[in-house]
Amino acid sequence: MCGIVGFFHPAADRPVDRDLLHAMNEIQHHRGPDGGGLFAEDGVGLGHRRLSIIDVASGQQPLFNEDGSVVVVYNGEIYNFEELFVELRARGHVFRTRCDTEAIVHAWEEWGEDCVTRFRGMFAFALYDRNRQTLFLARDRLGIKPLHWAPLPDGSLVFGSELKSLLRHPQVPRTIEPRAVEDYFAYGYVPDPRTIYAGIHKLEPGHTLTLTRGSAGGPRLRRFWDIRFTQDGPRDMDAAAEELRARLAEAVRIRMIAEVPLGAFLSGGVDSSGVVAMMAQQSSDPVDTCSIGFGTSGFDETDHAARVAERWHTAHRVRRVDTDDFDLIDALAGMYDEPFADSSAIPTYRVCQLARERVTVALSGDGGDEAFAGYLRYRWLADEERVRGKLPAAMRRPVFGTLGALYPDLRGGPRILRAKATLQALARDTVESYFHTVCVLPDGLRRRLFGPAMRARLGGYHASEVLRRHIEAAPADDTISRIQYADLKTYLAGDILTKVDRTSMAVALEVRVPILDHPFLEWACSLPTDLKLRGREGKAVFKKALEPLVPDDILYRRKMGFAVPLAAWFRGPLRERVRAAVTGPHLADSGLFDQGFLARLADDHAEGRADHAPALWSLLMFEAFLRRTQGLETAARPPLAVPA
Repeated sequence: MCGIVGFFHPAADRPVDRDLLHAMNEIQHHRGPDGGGLFAEDGVGLGHRRLSIIDVASGQQPLFNEDGSVVVVYNGEIYNFEELFVELRARGHVFRTRCDTEAIVHAWEEWGEDCVTRFRGMFAFALYDRNRQTLFLARDRLGIKPLHWAPLPDGSLVFGSELKSLLRHPQVPRTIEPRAVEDYFAYGYVPDPRTIYAGIHKLEPGHTLTLTRGSAGGPRLRRFWDIRFTQDGPRDMDAAAEELRARLAEAVRIRMIAEVPLGAFLSGGVDSSGVVAMMAQQSSDPVDTCSIGFGTSGFDETDHAARVAERWHTAHRVRRVDTDDFDLIDALAGMYDEPFADSSAIPTYRVCQLARERVTVALSGDGGDEAFAGYLRYRWLADEERVRGKLPAAMRRPVFGTLGALYPDLRGGPRILRAKATLQALARDTVESYFHTVCVLPDGLRRRLFGPAMRARLGGYHASEVLRRHIEAAPADDTISRIQYADLKTYLAGDILTKVDRTSMAVALEVRVPILDHPFLEWACSLPTDLKLRGREGKAVFKKALEPLVPDDILYRRKMGFAVPLAAWFRGPLRERVRAAVTGPHLADSGLFDQGFLARLADDHAEGRADHAPALWSLLMFEAFLRRTQGLETAARPPLAVPA
C-alpha cells in the first residue's frame, strides 16, 4: 500500500519543480514509510511512497517497462498479477520483478486504456507514456483506494492519493465549495466526485482519466466498470449459500498472499466473523485478530468477537476506547484533509493501531451490508414501498403529509407510538424518503444551521440530488437494488472505504476487503433480492452461508454497528469543550453559520432537551478542519476562502 503524487503539463518543454514534487510526496510519508522515489522530466513529474507487501526486495517505484518509455506510480494490490504475467509473457513481454506493479506497465502496452478491465484488486495509479505523450490515471471499481486531481490555471494537472499533497502546490485552489458543505452536513462526508474545495475533484470509482499533449478538450474521463443488479443468479437459498461460501473463500484466499505479517479485524459482527472463519480454515497458523470495545454498555461487541476468536482459535487482542479519545479529533482532521463526520473513525483508527503492532496487512469485512442488503434501513424502505405502491403520489402527499405534521413527536416513547416519521416518509417519494433516512442532519436543522449568506450561495442546491442521480441511473429493476447501488456509489466509497483508508494509512497498515472482490460482488448482485432481504432478515443468504462457520446467536442477533456513545460524552466530560469549539472563532469567522443557533444547539443538548450529538460532532469536525487548514497556511499557499 502506498501513496502517489504528480503533475503533468501540456507543454513538453515545461521545467518541473523537483523540490515541489518532493514536498508533495513527503507529506504522504505515512502511506509508505518503506521507501520513496521520484520521476521528473520536462512536463511531467511522478512521486511515490512505498509500503512493501509483495516482492519487498525489488518492487521500488516509479517502475518502468523494458525500454523506459512507460512509467507508473501505483497504490494498491492486483491479486491476479501472476496470471497476467503468464498471459503477457506469452505475448512477448519480459518482466524483471515479481511485483504486481510491473503488470500495469505491460498491460498498458498490450491493451491501452482497457488494461484496467484486466485487473482484479484495489488500485489507484498514474502512468505516463512517453511515446504517446499521455498521462493515464485510474481508480479501482469500488473506490477502495483514493485518487484526487485538479486542473490548474496554466493548463497543467496535479494529482495525489490525499488532498494534503495537492494542497502543497501553490496553484491549487483553496476555495470552499458551498455545495460540498451542504453535502457534508447532510451525509457526514463529501460524496464523490466533489471535495470540500471548488476545483479539486475525486476520481470516481471505476473511472479513468486520460490527458494527451496536443489533444483538445482537456482531461477525458471514462467509466470502465459499473455494477449491475441482474437477479439472474441462483434462486434456491441452499444452492446460493453453498456457492457463496466457495466464492468468498476464494476471495479471502487471494488476499492472504503477502510477504509480511497478516491478520484481520474482528468486530463480532456477521461480516468480519465470516472473513475470519474463512481465513482460519485456510491458515496453518492462528489468525491474528483484534477488536475495539467501549466502556459504555450498548456499544460494546467485544464479547461477541471473543466468542468467534475462541471458536477459530485466533490470536485475539482487544483495546478499549474511552472519552479521552476525543483528543483524536485534531489528528482525524489531519488524516482526512476535509470534513469527515463518521465518529466510528475513532475506534477504526484505534483498531488499525492495534493491528499494526503485529501485522502489516489486515483483512476487513466491509461491504457486506451494501452487497447483501444488511442495513436496517433497507427493511424500513421495503415496508414503506409496499404502502407507496398501493396509493398514488397525488393522494399520499396531502394525506400522509398532513397526518405527519399533526402527529406528535414521540420518538422517546414505545415503538407503536413512533408514527410521525413513518407518516412523513410515506408522503415523500422514494429518493426523498431514503435521503431523510440516511441524512445526518435533516433539512430543517441544516436550514437553521446555515447563515443567510451560505443559503444564498447554495442557490437552491439540495444534497438529495446526489442520491437522486445514482438511484435514477441504477441498472436495477427493483427499489431495494437501486438503493444498494446508490449506497455502493456514495456511502461505501465516500464514508466506509475513506474512513478505513485514511486511518489505516496513518499507521502504515494495508487493509484488504474480500467482500468487495469485484467478481464476488458481481455474483452477489446477480442474486434475487428476496434471497438477501427475506421478511425481516437482511443478508439472509450471507448468514445462511455462514451457519456452519459462525454461531447462530452471532449471525442472527440485532445489528449494532461500530458506533461511538457521543450523546453521553457530550453531556459529560466533554460538555465544555464541545461548547467552546462550536461557539468559537473558527466557525464564526467562516461566515457559513448562524452563530446564535449553534450556541442553542450546544446548550439544548447539554441540558438534555434534545439529542444533537450528530450535529455537534459534524460541527466539531468542521471546526477542526478549519482550524487545521488555517494553521497550515503559508506565504506559498493562499488562505482558505469562501466564495462571495
